[in-house]
Amino acid sequence: MEAGGWRRVSVWRSVPGLQAAATYQRGWVAKDVVAGVVLSTLLVPQGMAYAELAGLPPITGLYTSITCLLAYAVFGPSRILVLGPDSSLGPLIAAAVLPLAAAGQDSARAVALASMLALMVAVLLIGGALARLGFVADLLSKPTIMGYLNGLALTILVGQLPKLFGFSVSAEGLIREIHGFVRGLARGEALAAAAAVGIAGVAVILALQHWLPKVPAVLIMVLMSIAATSVFDLAAHGVSLVGELPRGFPPLTLPDVRWSDLGPLVGAAGGITLVSLADTISTASAFAERTGQEIDGGKEMVGIGAANLAAGFFQGFPVSTSGSRTAVAERSGARSQLTGVVGAVLITLMIVLVPGLLRNLPQPALAAVVICASLSLADIPGTVRLWHQRRTEFLLSAAAFLGVALLGVLPGIGIAVLLSILNVFRHAWQPYEAELGRVSGLRGYYDLDTHPTAQRVPGLVIYRFAAPLIFANAKRFRNRVLRLSRSPGTRWILVAAESVTDVDVTACDILLKLDRDLRSRGIDLMFAELQEPVRRKIEQYEDQALPDSHFFPSVHAAEDAFRAGAPDHRTPGDGDD
Repeated sequence: MEAGGWRRVSVWRSVPGLQAAATYQRGWVAKDVVAGVVLSTLLVPQGMAYAELAGLPPITGLYTSITCLLAYAVFGPSRILVLGPDSSLGPLIAAAVLPLAAAGQDSARAVALASMLALMVAVLLIGGALARLGFVADLLSKPTIMGYLNGLALTILVGQLPKLFGFSVSAEGLIREIHGFVRGLARGEALAAAAAVGIAGVAVILALQHWLPKVPAVLIMVLMSIAATSVFDLAAHGVSLVGELPRGFPPLTLPDVRWSDLGPLVGAAGGITLVSLADTISTASAFAERTGQEIDGGKEMVGIGAANLAAGFFQGFPVSTSGSRTAVAERSGARSQLTGVVGAVLITLMIVLVPGLLRNLPQPALAAVVICASLSLADIPGTVRLWHQRRTEFLLSAAAFLGVALLGVLPGIGIAVLLSILNVFRHAWQPYEAELGRVSGLRGYYDLDTHPTAQRVPGLVIYRFAAPLIFANAKRFRNRVLRLSRSPGTRWILVAAESVTDVDVTACDILLKLDRDLRSRGIDLMFAELQEPVRRKIEQYEDQALPDSHFFPSVHAAEDAFRAGAPDHRTPGDGDD
């Protein structure tokens, strides 16, 4: 094949959308189209509601939905993953954009800032994919994600309550917002008609999702709310309506922001990138298991990055994966990303041909959509399970929850990441360690603490250390070995080192000094099942630091050598008085 032909094949292989088109099956068309129609009925109200959650005009949610669906269809590797505006990102976007846009008074500037934020997220994602940084999604542990989302759910819920009751609160922070809402109720600022529509909307969505999960609950609630506007003349009772949307689609636009805005947006872009990536990888993995697909984190980063890039250039804002919308697409029979394309086309037709279709939709109905979405973010049963199963993990979750609830969503995501990293460090600092012995009638070696009948081999101490040996835990290792060496008659300390996956310079220094100290007392430090790359690191630190005879392929082989009366490994002069 000529060079040009190879290049064309390479390009074809690197674009998932082209691959999908080449392998598309004709029998999927009807299912994808039907699923796209069903999906669009969910995308429109949720897109508008999540735009308002982010402090932006409702129409930007539709622009964002269209562009990200089309971009992911071309560059996204997953067959049915649905991207779009997301409830978990809305507060992050609002926290970054609104302070720079005069608390939301300048909507055009807010849109430009949100679009620039999307472009920054795109650069971070695509750059991260090129640098193979997909592992950063693992920086958020499940307990801290749970706490973060619980805090986010509460923050969203409290923030939407005034809108649900037909009034507004100008306050920042969860405590102040709660106080403002209660004070507004006490002053009689709530509108009975708005509260009726909002509370009924929440009840309808939750009831249908519980009793009839296959029914499009959000769509039914939206239609009922629009009907109520006409029947009860809600506008005359002071209920705010969405109104007619701007006609048409925005042109390709480079967001017009100030240089001074870029600094504050960078931190928010990092948090949004991390949340979006973690959410997408977990959702993609869950649905890939059902379809037999393999997940490539790098390709997913490129797909999400392309979606954010498209949104940023067409007056949109950062996007993520939606588990609920992906589930709707799957239940509706979706087979490929053509489902998302159909949804994008239908939304485009609506805003181009019939922009007034949703003009009678009450604002409290959009608040109901957001509140129900926030409830789906919270995982109360999982939090209770953490309390019963592992109190330490529960405390991490609670700390992440309080960080979001009391300090805000941007500091909250930073706290969640920091707690996850500290948790990893804690596990490395306090690893599982145990003295092992033999149990009569059983093969292998067992923890003396959990198997009281286990017997020590006289003169041989078998010590398991289940972690990389690094600066954080090397002194802990040394101190435990020294305590074990004080057992009467000890001649060998045998480290069962199958779980020691690394050793750093600090640990090597402590390890070699420990070996010399033990030899001076007539005790040998031995290793069993130490991985060859780790052993080479020790040897590189100091040539022949530990003789070959100190290493055994298994604990059993080391015990056999000990029982056979292995020769003294001390060098001449060591331990001599």
